[in-house]
Amino acid sequence: MHSIIRPNAWVAVKLPSGITRVLQVAPNTTISLGKHGAFPANLILGRPYHLTFELEDKRPGETFSRLRAVPPSELYAEVFADEEAPSCSTPAPGTTEAVITAADGDEFSLVDADSGKVVVRSNNEAIDDSARQTLTQEEIEELKRDGNNAGKDVIAKLLLSHTALDQKTSFSLAKYKLLKTKKYIRRFQVLPIDVPNFSTWQLEERDASRILDLRAEMMGLVGCWGNVHYGGEDVYLDDPKATSEQGHEACPVVQEQLLKGRWLVVDDTCGLLVAALAERMGVLSPEETDSDDEADEKSEDKATDGAETAKDSAPTDENIKKEVVDGDEESKETTHQGSDTEMADAQDEDQKPRADAKPKHHRPRASDFAIPFSQTNTITVVHGASQPNLSFLNYWGFDVTSPNHPPHPLLNHLLTLTWLQLLKPELDTSYSTPPLTASSETLSSWKPSRRGNFHRKRRRYARIRHIVDTARAGNFSGLVCASTMDPISIMKHALPLLAGGAPVSIYSPTIEPLTALVDCFSVNRRTAWTSGAVPEIADKSNEELEHWAGTEQFPLNPTLLLGTSIQTSRARRWQVLPGRTHPLMTERGGSDGFIFTGWKAKPAEGKVAAKGKFKRRKLEDDSAPQSEAAETPA
Repeated sequence: MHSIIRPNAWVAVKLPSGITRVLQVAPNTTISLGKHGAFPANLILGRPYHLTFELEDKRPGETFSRLRAVPPSELYAEVFADEEAPSCSTPAPGTTEAVITAADGDEFSLVDADSGKVVVRSNNEAIDDSARQTLTQEEIEELKRDGNNAGKDVIAKLLLSHTALDQKTSFSLAKYKLLKTKKYIRRFQVLPIDVPNFSTWQLEERDASRILDLRAEMMGLVGCWGNVHYGGEDVYLDDPKATSEQGHEACPVVQEQLLKGRWLVVDDTCGLLVAALAERMGVLSPEETDSDDEADEKSEDKATDGAETAKDSAPTDENIKKEVVDGDEESKETTHQGSDTEMADAQDEDQKPRADAKPKHHRPRASDFAIPFSQTNTITVVHGASQPNLSFLNYWGFDVTSPNHPPHPLLNHLLTLTWLQLLKPELDTSYSTPPLTASSETLSSWKPSRRGNFHRKRRRYARIRHIVDTARAGNFSGLVCASTMDPISIMKHALPLLAGGAPVSIYSPTIEPLTALVDCFSVNRRTAWTSGAVPEIADKSNEELEHWAGTEQFPLNPTLLLGTSIQTSRARRWQVLPGRTHPLMTERGGSDGFIFTGWKAKPAEGKVAAKGKFKRRKLEDDSAPQSEAAETPA
C-alpha cells in the first residue's frame, strides 16, 4: 500500500460523524464534503495517509478553503489534560477522605446542608437540551454560515449557552460535547482504500447485498481458513517463438511441476473477495520504487506550489469531482481546462529531437503464443457469465475488461474462465476453434487493422488455452468461495482439482446451504461409504471415486474432506466514554454470515494395515527357552 496520496488514487475520507466516503483524488479538481465544505484536491496530493485535516475559513478574495494538518497534541488535548491533572482521590492534608457508596440498584442525590451544593447526583435526572439551550436554530445556522474557526466557535458557544451544563454528570457532559463535535467540527481523515475500509463503506453507506453482507472480520476468517498467502516468486514459461504459420502445436505445454501457490476462487461479491485474497498474496497494489519516490517528491512540491497559487487556478463548480455512486457506474464528469492544448503541446515537445537524447532500445515483441501469466502465486476465478463481474477492482486501479491495461500486479496473477470452459471445454468455441495461420507474405499484403486482428485472436486463443489447461490440471493450493450458488454443486466439480491437504473455505450469508454441505461429510455417511453399503461404488478406483457424479443419498464422496465445521464471528463496536464503556447494544441488520471449513484428503489405496515393532509380554513359562536361545551363538 502506498504511503502517500498519489494522483487519481481512490481514498476513503472519514468524517467526524463516522460517515466514510470513497472518492478519487484527481488533480485540478474540487473535492466536496457536503455540509462540511469543499477544497481543491491538489492540497492533499503528496500528503501522507492517516492525517487529520481541518478546513480553514476562506481568506479574503479566495473562493476555496485551505487545509491545516491537525497535530496529535491538539487532537488528544483533553486526554493529555486528564492524565496530567492531579488525582481527586488524594485527600488534602489534615482531612479525612469521605467515601460514599450506594447499594446495588440504589441511586440518590446528596446535597451539602451548609453550602447547598450537590455532592453526588443521580443520572436519572432528565435534562431537556432544547429547553436549556438558549441559542435558537436560526442563530446556530448563522454561526455556521460565518464559518469561524472551523466550527469550534459554534461548539464553544453551544456549551456556553447551555443553562444546565453544570447539572450534567461527567458521562452526559462528555456525550453532549462528543455529539456537538461530530455535528459541527470541520475535520476529516484521509485513509487508504484498503479492503476493510471499502467493505465497511459498502456495507453501511451503499448496497450490502452486492457483497453478500461480507464484513471485514468474515473476510479475514475466509482468508485465514483458506490459508491464502504469498505463493513464491513468479515463474514464467519460455516464449515458444512461434511463427504466424504455426498453429496449436506451437502452444506451450502445461508443466505441472511449476504450478504452485494457486487458489481456486468463486466470487459473487463483484471482486471484493478477489481483492481481499490478492491483498494477502501481495499482488493487489504495485510496489513502490525509487522512481516512484522521486515522482512523489515532485508531485508534493507541485501540490505545495499549487496551494500557494490556488487563488489564480481555483477550480470552478463545473469541474467538481463527484463521488462514485457504484463500482459499475463510475462518474467521469470531471473536466480539465486546457487538457487538449497541453496534450498537443506535449506531443510537439516529444516529436522535437533532443541533443542529449539517447537512442531507445525497444524490447523485442513476444510471439503470439507467449504466455504472460505466472505459474505461481495466482488466483483462478470461475464464473458463470460471459465476463467476470469484478468491477470493485477498479478502486485498486485494475479494470478486468480493459484489453490494453497499464502495468498492474494482477495482470499476471489473475486468471478467469467460465464453468463451461472448466467442465466441457470442447463446447466452447474460443477454446476448441484452431488458431488462425498465415504466411509472412500473406501478412505483409494485409492492411494494418487486419494484421492486428489476426495477432489479437491468436494471442487470445493461446491465453484461453493456457488458463483452461492449467485449471483442469488441478493441484490447487486451496478453494475459497463466496457465492449464491449451491455449495454442493461447487464442491462436486472443484473438489477433485485440489491438492492433498488443501484447505476449503466457503462463505454463505445463510447457514442452511452449509449445513447441507456438512451433512455430506458426516461420520455416518463416511461409515456407510467405507463399509460397502453403497453398491454404486463397487469395483471403482480412488481416481474414479474422486470424480464420482454422486447420487441423491451421497451427492459427494464423504471421504474426500476431513475436519468439516461451520463457524461465524462478529466484532462488536464499543462506546468509550467516562463511566460508560460498553459494547453498543444496537448494530446494523442483515445476515451475520457463516463459513464452512475443511481439508482435502486423499484416500489410501487398498486396506490399511498396522505395522511396527511390538514387545511380547514376558511369561514365566517362556523364561527358560528365551535364556537358552540367548546363550545359543548365532
